[in-house]
Amino acid sequence: MKGFISVEMSNSQGMALCRAKVTRFLGAKQYSEAPDGGWGWVIAVAFFLVEIFTYGIIKTFGIFLQDMMEEFNETNSRVSWIISICVFIMTFNGPLSSVMTNRFGFQFVVMIGGLLISTGTIATSFTSSLNQIYITYGLVAGLGYCLTFLPTVTILSKYFSCRRSLVTALASTGESFAMFALAPAFSVLRDKIGWRHTMAVIGTLQSIIIICGVLLRPIIIKPRATQSTETDTFSPKELEALKTQENIDSLVLENFETKKNGIQSLRQTSTPEENTLLDKEAKLEMAPSCLEESKEPATEKHNKGEEKLMDKEEGRKSGDTNLSSANSRLLDFSLLKESSFILYSLFGLFATLGFFAPSLYIIELSVSRGVERERATYMLSIMAVADILGRFSIGWVLSREVFRTRKLLVLLVCVVMMTVDLVGFTLVTEFHGLAVCCGLYGFFMGTLACTHIPMLAEDEVVGVERMSSAAGVYVFIQSFAGLGGPPLGGLLVDLTENYGAAFYSCAVGMGLGAVFLGLVRLAKKGLPCRRRSPNRSAVEHERNLGHKEESGEEKLDKRTHNYSEPEDKQDISQEGATREIKEVTA
Repeated sequence: MKGFISVEMSNSQGMALCRAKVTRFLGAKQYSEAPDGGWGWVIAVAFFLVEIFTYGIIKTFGIFLQDMMEEFNETNSRVSWIISICVFIMTFNGPLSSVMTNRFGFQFVVMIGGLLISTGTIATSFTSSLNQIYITYGLVAGLGYCLTFLPTVTILSKYFSCRRSLVTALASTGESFAMFALAPAFSVLRDKIGWRHTMAVIGTLQSIIIICGVLLRPIIIKPRATQSTETDTFSPKELEALKTQENIDSLVLENFETKKNGIQSLRQTSTPEENTLLDKEAKLEMAPSCLEESKEPATEKHNKGEEKLMDKEEGRKSGDTNLSSANSRLLDFSLLKESSFILYSLFGLFATLGFFAPSLYIIELSVSRGVERERATYMLSIMAVADILGRFSIGWVLSREVFRTRKLLVLLVCVVMMTVDLVGFTLVTEFHGLAVCCGLYGFFMGTLACTHIPMLAEDEVVGVERMSSAAGVYVFIQSFAGLGGPPLGGLLVDLTENYGAAFYSCAVGMGLGAVFLGLVRLAKKGLPCRRRSPNRSAVEHERNLGHKEESGEEKLDKRTHNYSEPEDKQDISQEGATREIKEVTA
C-alpha cells in the first residue's frame, strides 16, 4: 500500500514538473519593449505556414472547380460561390475573431481555427452536392480561416517594432509560395487520385495550423518602473522651502521641551501659590503648541510623505490595471469614435474593389485583345513573381530609418500607382503591354497585401495596443466589398460586353481608397479638429508650473507665520508669569 502511494506521489510530482516545464516553454513572454526578434522569429515561421494553408489554399482552390462542375453538373457561377462564401465568412467574422482572441488568447483561438479548417476541408471530400460544399468549405472552413489568420498577424506585429514591416512582408510570402509550389503539386495529385482524395490530403496538411497555434506564446509588454520619489514632483524652490519648514518644526519642538523642563524645575523649588501660577503658564504654553501639533505634527509629516509615495505607487498600479483592463476588452468600440480609424477602414473598403478583377478577368481580357489563350495564362505567373518582389521591396523600404515615420505616405504612393496601372489595363492592346501591366499590378498588390492590416499597429492609425480589436472591425468592413466586388464586375462585363469595364470599376474603387488614405494622417494629427497648438499648450504648462511654485511659497510663508505667532504668545505669557512670581516672592 505504501509503495502504491509513493508511486502515485512520484507520478503526480512528475506530471507537475512536466506541466511547469511546458508552461515555462510555451507560456507568456514578458518584455520591457518589443524584442524585434527572440521568440518572434518562431512566430514569423508560424505565420508563414499559416499563410500557406489559409490564403494559399484559397487561391489554389480553383484547380478543383472544373471537376466539381462536371461531377455535380453545375454552372461556373454556382461553383464560384464556394470561394465567395468562404472569403465573406472569413472577413465578416473578423470582430468574432477579435472577441475570442481577447477572451481566450491567441493560442487557443488559432488551434480551434486550425481544427475547423482541417475538419471542413476533409468533410468536403465526402459531400454529395454543391450545397453541402457551401456548408463544409464555405462556412466551416471559412470560419476557421477567420480564427486563424487575424490572431497570427496580430501577435506577429506585437513581437516586432522596428523590423515589423520587413518580417511581415517576408512571412506573408507563404501565400505566393503556395501558388508556385503547392498548386502544381496538387494538380498532379488530383490527376492521379482524384479531387476528393486530394481534398482529404489538403485537410490533413492543414492540421499543421494547430501546431502553429501552440507556438503563439502571448507577449506582455511591461515598461520598466521609473525610480521616482516624492521630491521629483517639486521644484528647487519648493525643496528649499520644505527644508526650511522642517528646521522650523524641529526648533519649535526643542523650544517647547526646554520650556516644559524649566517649568518643572521651578515647580520643585516653589511654593503652592507659585505652582498655581506655573500651571497657568503651562496651560498657556501648551494650548497653542498642542493646537499646532494637532494641525501638523512632525511625525505626521513623515507619515504623510509615506502616504503620498504609497498613493503614487497605487496610482501607478491602478493605471496599469486600467490599461490592462482596456486591453482585455472583448471588443474596443471606442475605435469607431476615431476619425483616423474610420478613414483607414473606408480606404480598405474601396481598395478591396480593386483586388479581384485582374486575377479573375486578365485571361479573358488578354484573349479579347488578340492574345493566344496559352500565352494569356502566363499573365498569372507574371503577377505571382511580381507579387513576391513587391513584398520583399516594401518590407525593406519600410524598415529604413527615413521611412519609419512615413509609412502611410509610402502606402499612399503604392495605392496611387496601382490606380494608374488599373487604368492602363483598359488602354493596352497587345501582349507585352498587358505583361507590363500585370507585372506592375502584381508588384503593388504585393506591397498592399502584406502591409494594409499590419499598418493598423502603427501609431498613425490606432497603435499596437488596440490592434486586435481594430483588425477585426477593419476586416469586417472589408468583407462587404469582397462579397459585392466580383458580382459588380461581372454585371458591368455583361452590360458592356467588354472585360475592360471591370477594370474601370476597380480603378474607381482604388482611387477613392487613395483619397481616404491620404486623410488618415491629417485626421490623426488633429488638423480637421482644431486642436490647440503645441506652443500654446507649452506656454500654459509653464504658467501653471509658475503658479504652483508661487502658491507653494505662499503656503510656506503662511505656515511660518503661524508658527511664529504661538512663539510670541508664549514669550508674552512667560514674561507675565515670571512677573507674578516675583511679586509673590516679594
